[in-house]
Amino acid sequence: MRIVTTLPSATETVAALGIEPVATSHECDYPPGVEDLPSVTASRIDAEASSGEIDQQVLDNSEAGVYSVDTELLEALEPDLIVTQGMCDVCAVDEVVIENAVDEIDADPEIITTDPHSVADVLEDLERIGRATDREDRAREVRAELESRIDAVRTRTADLAAADRPRVAVFDWTDPVMIAGHWTADLVQWAGGTYGLSDSGERSRPREWDSIRKYDPELVIVAPCGFGLEQTAENTADLTHREGWDDLAAVRGDRVWAMDGHHYLNRPGPRLVDTLEALAPIVRPELFDESTPPVALEEIAVPFETLPDRLEASPGLEP
Repeated sequence: MRIVTTLPSATETVAALGIEPVATSHECDYPPGVEDLPSVTASRIDAEASSGEIDQQVLDNSEAGVYSVDTELLEALEPDLIVTQGMCDVCAVDEVVIENAVDEIDADPEIITTDPHSVADVLEDLERIGRATDREDRAREVRAELESRIDAVRTRTADLAAADRPRVAVFDWTDPVMIAGHWTADLVQWAGGTYGLSDSGERSRPREWDSIRKYDPELVIVAPCGFGLEQTAENTADLTHREGWDDLAAVRGDRVWAMDGHHYLNRPGPRLVDTLEALAPIVRPELFDESTPPVALEEIAVPFETLPDRLEASPGLEP
């Protein structure tokens, strides 16, 4: 089966099923080697710009759209299946762009649209893609393995009383400040925290800074969508220069972390479980140690205050 994936999480999901797509998106970079596959998409946004500049570029391109599709390449590939998404037209190419592109070519591929808003949705998408690709058994195996790892974390935190859970805020954008939604509430709850600024399944959205100060999080995770640790380091002033930043309980208690939002928190594929296993020792260090994640914790998240040193010492961080 000839499969085209148009976002990184779809590429990772297909790879977990043991399938290599014939083409991917310009953002796909995992597992290693997929970046060498043909790319059927391109972005009109300078992804290396600051968070505020990127936000403005998105607004400026609202009519034309953030992404384009190479319809000539798509037609030449003759795909049987395209896996895309309907969750966010800023984060990745969405179903409308793909449907319009398919209307322009002779091929008539099946289109699977993922739209996950919880971890359960991500696991359902895994099985749905498994059925569409005749990899149902493999999809069930992968899901069972992921659920086993989730259960291993949840078992340790299940009996924590609400009063014992730290107030957690996760930012998936910093200018403007946006609170991470979708599956983030699930991950924080399972890791042993409480997530009072968004409910499970609720979309990410901008929040007034005063409402965040009023919530006064005891733990802050900074994980901008599309930013690795290096780019997050370049945008720390978005938060540190805000009035009242130093007064937040998390800042006073040295409990502010930066997480690779591009490859982990904001990528709804199998590595969301890696994200959970990285969150657990950050949220509840007394219950988990840094050996919990299968990937070294420092490759996923670092204390916020160390970001400038990390940027200077390790430019060009790799996923």
